[in-house]
Amino acid sequence: MRMKKFISFLMCSVLLIAAVSCDKEDPYKLYDVKVKLQYSDPGFSPIAGVSVIAVNINTGMYYVGTTDDAGIAIVPVVAGLYEFSATETRAMDATAFSFNGFKQQVAITHDYEKEPFVVDIAMVGSEAKQVIIKELYSGGCQKDDGSGHFQNDKYVVLYNNSPVDADLKNLCFAMTIQYNSHATNADVIDGKLTYENEGVVLAGNGYWTWAEGHAPVLKPGEEVVVAINGAINHTLTYGLSVDLSKGDYYAMYDPESGYNQAASYPTPSEAIPTSHYLKAYKYGRGTGWPLSVTGPAFFIFMTPDGVTPQSFFEDTSNENYYNNISAMVRKWVPAEWVVDAMEVFSAGYVGKNNKRLITAVDGGSVVLTHRQGHSIYRNVNKEATEAIPENKGKLVYGYALGTSDLEEGSTDPSDIDAEASIKMGARIVFMDTNNSGNDFHQRKEAALRSK
Repeated sequence: MRMKKFISFLMCSVLLIAAVSCDKEDPYKLYDVKVKLQYSDPGFSPIAGVSVIAVNINTGMYYVGTTDDAGIAIVPVVAGLYEFSATETRAMDATAFSFNGFKQQVAITHDYEKEPFVVDIAMVGSEAKQVIIKELYSGGCQKDDGSGHFQNDKYVVLYNNSPVDADLKNLCFAMTIQYNSHATNADVIDGKLTYENEGVVLAGNGYWTWAEGHAPVLKPGEEVVVAINGAINHTLTYGLSVDLSKGDYYAMYDPESGYNQAASYPTPSEAIPTSHYLKAYKYGRGTGWPLSVTGPAFFIFMTPDGVTPQSFFEDTSNENYYNNISAMVRKWVPAEWVVDAMEVFSAGYVGKNNKRLITAVDGGSVVLTHRQGHSIYRNVNKEATEAIPENKGKLVYGYALGTSDLEEGSTDPSDIDAEASIKMGARIVFMDTNNSGNDFHQRKEAALRSK
């Protein structure tokens, strides 16, 4: 009798557990999210074949869908918090255009049966640029004796990616005031930048430009190196650093501006002429231009006819304060002035990094692990580079300096070693989709170390 009662109790328990299990949602269940790409630019309509990527910001897992002729993609995902993005390029009247869309903090829940999930992404268009950021080295390197790291050897390389000469007059170097991508950002509300639809980029603390009358003119495929900190040979002290002392380099060096911190701005090498010293326009506090070493949002802009870097600086009507903090002054730069931009996220902060650049100037992000001598380097446009007849026999394949073997690392999918190919006499055409995630990768060591 007792045995029958026990069996009866056991069966009821099993049924109860089964019932509870039925009520519990399956964490691996996939929900089809309907993503609609929307184009507001005149003359452009949705097309098929555009990849839409959903990244779970807590796990790092990503899911992909492809648009149909109506610009709609079905992306199957598990419940969670997501970032959705899409990038595409197309040509019109022999001009290359890139479109980027990005949407943060999209919550997909188990309520799909009640209301299917629909995500609308505004696709923002831009023309391919003539001058691009080829490489940014800002994260520093390890000291030779293993006692720590060195970070006052930053540099940037600009490159003429077009087939015609590029005059860099009135071109300025800037960054956002939200220096670190993983830090709290008062400009992000409900996962969206408060100024996303304002058509502006915010230049924090100050910006740099060429000395009057000394802006370089780059021929197709030519580049210019600018030492952001320390236009000297750092390898004499730190073997893993870079030599920024060469005579054709430029230097961000203007002590009279207020950027006079000795460790960041030693007197440039005698090999660098004073005409190659850049001028700074400083409106924030501090004695150094605080470009982030962990995850900078860096951009270059060019003032239009009738506006000079000087007059833009003197116009205080274009200023405001970040989070109402008077020490954190920034200027509103119209998006149409921006020549190129890069959004760099900090490694190790999955789900905590925030966009600081609006989609109109950069629709994605690339990850940097700092202090290891890595740089952020441009990907090669394989098709365009191989299409140049003069490049035949000059392209070097088997690129091995990416960091895809590291956690959150990346590499150039073209497999073309740009630096080695340039040494062979090739002219490289780099990717320019207006999306840092597509256009850049983390390079194992700064390219200048091999020059």
